[in-house]
Amino acid sequence: MSTQTLPTLSAKPAIQDLYGHDQVEVLGAREHNLKNIDVTFPRNKLVVITGVSGSGKSSLAFDTIYAEGQRRYMESFAAYARTFLSNNLERPDVDKINGLSPVIAIEQKTTSRNPRSTVGTVTEIYDYMRLLFARIAEAYSYQSGQKMISQTDGQIQEYILSTFAGKSITLLAPVVKGRKGHYRELFKQIIRMGFRKVKVDGKLQDLVDKMQVDRHKTHDIEIVIDRLLVDKQDEQRLRDSVRTTLQHGKGMAILQDPSGQLHHFSKALVDPATGLSYEDPAPNTFSFNSPYGACPTCDGLGTITSANIDAIIPNKALSIQQGGIAPLGPKADTWIFKKIAAWLKKYQLHMTTPIQDFPQPVLQMLLYGDKTTLAIDAPETPERVYHTTLEGIVDFLAKQQSRALDRGLSTYEAFSHTEVCPECQGARLKRTSLCFKIADKNIAQLATMDMQQLADWFSQLPPQLNKKQQLIGTELLKEINKRIHFLLDVGLHYLQLDRPLRTLSGGEAQRIRLATQIGTQLVGVLYILDEPSIGLHQRDNMQLIKALQDLRDLGNSVVVVEHDKDMMLQADYILDIGPGAGKHGGQVVAAGPPKNFIAQQSFTADFLTDKRHIAIPTHRRPGNGHSLIISGCTGYNLKNITLTLPLGKMIGVTGVSGSGKSTLIHQTLFPILQKHLYKSHAMPLPYQTVVGLEHLDKVIEIDQTPIGRTPRSNPATYTGVFTNIRKLFTLLPEAKIRGYQPGKFSFNVKGGRCETCQGAGIKLIEMDFLPSVQVPCETCQGKRYSRQLLEVQYKGKSIADVLDMTVSNAVEFFAKYPSICSVVQTLDQVGLGYITLGQHATTLSGGEAQRVKLATELAKKDTGQTLYILDEPTTGLHFQDIQHLLDVLNKLVEKGNTVLIVEHNLDIIKVVDHIIDIGPEGGAQGGQLVAVGTPEEVAQHPHSHTARFLHDVMNTPSAYQHKKTRKPQPR
Repeated sequence: MSTQTLPTLSAKPAIQDLYGHDQVEVLGAREHNLKNIDVTFPRNKLVVITGVSGSGKSSLAFDTIYAEGQRRYMESFAAYARTFLSNNLERPDVDKINGLSPVIAIEQKTTSRNPRSTVGTVTEIYDYMRLLFARIAEAYSYQSGQKMISQTDGQIQEYILSTFAGKSITLLAPVVKGRKGHYRELFKQIIRMGFRKVKVDGKLQDLVDKMQVDRHKTHDIEIVIDRLLVDKQDEQRLRDSVRTTLQHGKGMAILQDPSGQLHHFSKALVDPATGLSYEDPAPNTFSFNSPYGACPTCDGLGTITSANIDAIIPNKALSIQQGGIAPLGPKADTWIFKKIAAWLKKYQLHMTTPIQDFPQPVLQMLLYGDKTTLAIDAPETPERVYHTTLEGIVDFLAKQQSRALDRGLSTYEAFSHTEVCPECQGARLKRTSLCFKIADKNIAQLATMDMQQLADWFSQLPPQLNKKQQLIGTELLKEINKRIHFLLDVGLHYLQLDRPLRTLSGGEAQRIRLATQIGTQLVGVLYILDEPSIGLHQRDNMQLIKALQDLRDLGNSVVVVEHDKDMMLQADYILDIGPGAGKHGGQVVAAGPPKNFIAQQSFTADFLTDKRHIAIPTHRRPGNGHSLIISGCTGYNLKNITLTLPLGKMIGVTGVSGSGKSTLIHQTLFPILQKHLYKSHAMPLPYQTVVGLEHLDKVIEIDQTPIGRTPRSNPATYTGVFTNIRKLFTLLPEAKIRGYQPGKFSFNVKGGRCETCQGAGIKLIEMDFLPSVQVPCETCQGKRYSRQLLEVQYKGKSIADVLDMTVSNAVEFFAKYPSICSVVQTLDQVGLGYITLGQHATTLSGGEAQRVKLATELAKKDTGQTLYILDEPTTGLHFQDIQHLLDVLNKLVEKGNTVLIVEHNLDIIKVVDHIIDIGPEGGAQGGQLVAVGTPEEVAQHPHSHTARFLHDVMNTPSAYQHKKTRKPQPR
């Protein structure tokens, strides 16, 4: 389907490429659900691709346009070079793309999980700061607090001549400082060099043959280089002695005056009072990812993980056999239990002895190990006995945790806790690295400032620098300031440089990459972004749009997959893909500049013009009269606030980005409820008291993390409905005759799966100089199962046919089986009727994954006392999809449950029963309760940023048209 002829967008024409193209033409796109469509949009413009969830937006933007751009880039390399590239791409299913520029995708899914990746490292601001500190920072002694000094040979000589003229001095070269050893060889070497005296631990001694010191004590050893009278007439001797002293002292020299007082000199950095010296700083001195700068205690992480003994042994009244050691469970015939039993026998203890009866030294050895050799019966060995030691439960768990992490698991995290490193106090760096300062600030202190504070500090810095520092640091300061202001421009003023990247939302990580790309100043590039407005408050929306327009004005094309109303209206061109989702989508419904677009017939255009809208209810639910109250919340930027949740309502938590919403809900409230309801070992952030826990019996957090990271995960396996489907197939006559059990119908285990492809349905063909090719398995033809298993059919459908069935079709197909129908029906109700039961988890968007999780929970029985916590559920949802989501959430609340939504979308905020607005700003200026009450009450608040936008939405002429009357639901 072709779009309409492209009209004139503005007075400024689109820039043409070398071949005269002023637009991008995508011809015959068939990737995923795209219906062989032709799409045209202008180059060097801000283009928004929108449409209902699952309509094919990402298939067009990322799987077609970006994939082809990447493929062409890869093909520009020599064939030999391509063999070393791991991401060889196959050609997308499209006939032709004209006018395509080099493509850069800025997606949500690129967030690093590495704890060493921070906002500072990924934006390179911290790298420039490391270089700045290495070149202009001043060093201070951590012993005396005095400023460190460094001197040249000439400066040291001049100082001695002016200070000690006419006095007898001794020049000493330090060769050992605070180290153990007998140093026999060192003394021999000093004798061979011609020296006759040394100073050992403050005492002057003559060098003699076979001289040595106590190897078990720490020592300070200096060579006596010369004893002389300081006289300008004999300046040459002083010069030679100073040079020799510095040579043997490796840049260090010590002068002893007639009173015995020591004076320290260094060509590097030295504390004149104590003699403490530092090496000259380099950029890696300030890197927590380098052994030269990282804190040795925490290895540069800022935190240490230690065993939680209370979690490991929760009930000391139990014996080991009864499961007293929680991570091991009750006694089993395993090697670790055999070792423990043999070890206890040595102390006349047994596996049945309560742990509380163990002597304290024995308990300590059980936890931390015993090096004594044990003899354990081992009939399978030739000696019939095995000699080993007890490694200790703590070490055993540490090894198990390491293996679990290698497999992507975290089974043993519950038995450990993380705390701030006692050595660096979370600064991540060595003590010496923190002693280098610029304007009385070390680099770690700057990394804890939010971007706005950092921008202010750097803007005030130049007058505080001397001329030499200004000359060296001018260019570095320009780069640092430029990058900081790019982050401010995309609404990330509340972030700190030391914020781990893994703690950011998808939208925040995407905006950081956007700021980085703006900083590169590239021209002629096609940028593709995936909902960059995620997690962004309406107040900061125009800042983001301005940043995208700046990227466009540099001479780039910007394509944004987006649902935000403001973004669409500010765009140069809009493409609406639909009309429905899945097989009902994949076509261009409407296209054109905003003024032309809103005149066309589409769901999106109707919502932009308010012909369609999400209505505000006439009544707000009164709730059930109970509340959950958490007082004294002080985690991160929270200012000792009290959170009051009225139960039995739909509650919206709002506030500008970085105000403290996630801190309060996900890191304080949710762990508290987990500990109370499920005995979880999750540690909430600091709080004082909690009241009202007895009014809840279940808490469910539903986020947008993927439901699986491999193609073997799918909605059927995640929801658990596949288990019931497999059980149904085992009840069929053919399956009974053949003796098939449910495991036979799993494509993940041997038995019924196709062994040629091991249940994957596809085979990967390595093409060496060309991209690898995925082809259907020649044995099962992509069905995943063996021919014999596919002969077992229900209503003419095999198990493979069922996996290829859409959710909507499955509702009718399994209508007679409530255990299956209830689950697939719930998937259909949350708007996922278009996906297939066996659709690969990797192909689901964040919004789709969240709705699969929501449907899974909805299918379970509830007691009416459940708290559902949703984190921005509107991500990836079109206006029409938001209405479907609200219908589902309203049903949950009407059953007596409480739904808590952390959200920025005004269509959600305006329909909730109760709002908790946090702010007023982000970062250090946030963390307070700004406004609380119904949307009508909050909209009148004079100091709330949310109130300003909420007031406008609730007072549009169409806001209350076609309202649905919602009566209070009796309990």
